Amino acid sequence: MAFGRPKKKPEPLNESGLYDFAVKALGRQMRSESELRRLMSGRAEQGSEGEEVIAKVVARLREYGYLDDQSFAETYARLRQQNEKLGQRRVKQALSQKGVSAEIVRETVEARYADTNEEALAREHLERKRIRKPENPKDAARVMRRLVTAGFSTGVIYKILRQWDVPDEALAALDNLDEDAVEE
Repeated sequence: MAFGRPKKKPEPLNESGLYDFAVKALGRQMRSESELRRLMSGRAEQGSEGEEVIAKVVARLREYGYLDDQSFAETYARLRQQNEKLGQRRVKQALSQKGVSAEIVRETVEARYADTNEEALAREHLERKRIRKPENPKDAARVMRRLVTAGFSTGVIYKILRQWDVPDEALAALDNLDEDAVEE
């Protein structure tokens, strides 16, 4: 493959070709309807004809049970909670970015995390990432950023830091850090 030549755009697929493409894409990785539509739009004809074909393929995939945002969201949330030890906020954000409807995201995440001890999950996340007890304010800020990024509430984060005997001055500095981040 020569680097200088532009890549030739593949021919648009007909309905059966697009269906096969979609099934293979779903076989490689679970996807939301929105993600799959976006993926198929690059392989379908442009314009209203392409949109019609995509709609037919999506309807067929739904009919066969290959495409279901509800089950996608449930599986995604379960895997992120059990394997990656992520908090609610992070899972909600990721599902929204994947184009799952706000109602499905809310229902799924609430049901998934209803019986979850967020503090225990945050501790499991720290252990999984091999994050140790902070030894100075800079380390405490790093731990806090990691837990915020993982989707945990600041209340749980402060509770963990206090149990680690992080000095109150360092926690106060984190409050200021938090406010600075909000203002920017």
